[in-house]
Amino acid sequence: MDGNSVTTRCAWVNTPDPIYAEYHDTEWGVPEYDSRALWEKLMLDGFQAGLAWITILRKRETMRAAFDGFDPDIIARYSESDRERLLADPGIIRSKSKIDAAIGNAQAYLDMREQGLDFSDYLWQFVDGTPIQNTYQQLSDIPTKTPLSETISKDLKKRGFKFVGPTIVYAFMEAVGMVNDHEVSCHRHDAVRAMAGHR
Repeated sequence: MDGNSVTTRCAWVNTPDPIYAEYHDTEWGVPEYDSRALWEKLMLDGFQAGLAWITILRKRETMRAAFDGFDPDIIARYSESDRERLLADPGIIRSKSKIDAAIGNAQAYLDMREQGLDFSDYLWQFVDGTPIQNTYQQLSDIPTKTPLSETISKDLKKRGFKFVGPTIVYAFMEAVGMVNDHEVSCHRHDAVRAMAGHR
């Protein structure tokens, strides 16, 4: 693009903070197949509950450091002193219920793995391994949850996960490319569509 062209983005990219546009342009909607990365993103979406996503993006690196790179094997073994350390850390979202949920969710992740269930395969089977391609014209057309996100939410809860309601799950599905919800006018819509099926 030349210096005079305007990049059209999804309407939710509505803050001048460059971190938001960069996240939209490089990560949001790109199909993610790594189990640990998928688990991290689901945890961050849980931490977002009741907050703006930009808040999470600004804290993401300090949260990664505080939570040992969001390694479920480590987090599942967190002790009471780890909980206290996290609650005292101003660089993260200091919610006792969300911190406890992340620890419990790490244990649920390990339980699934012990049962021979790969987290990535588990999630992607809900969309038959292929991103759902939507063609929404504007932000107001895009749902905040769907029957599919409700199904996944129920199944995750049954497996012991918390902070995985249908709205959180749908935001997660959008972010990790299980659905392409870039508006059709957005410069990333076709680029993300072209990534479907390239594992």
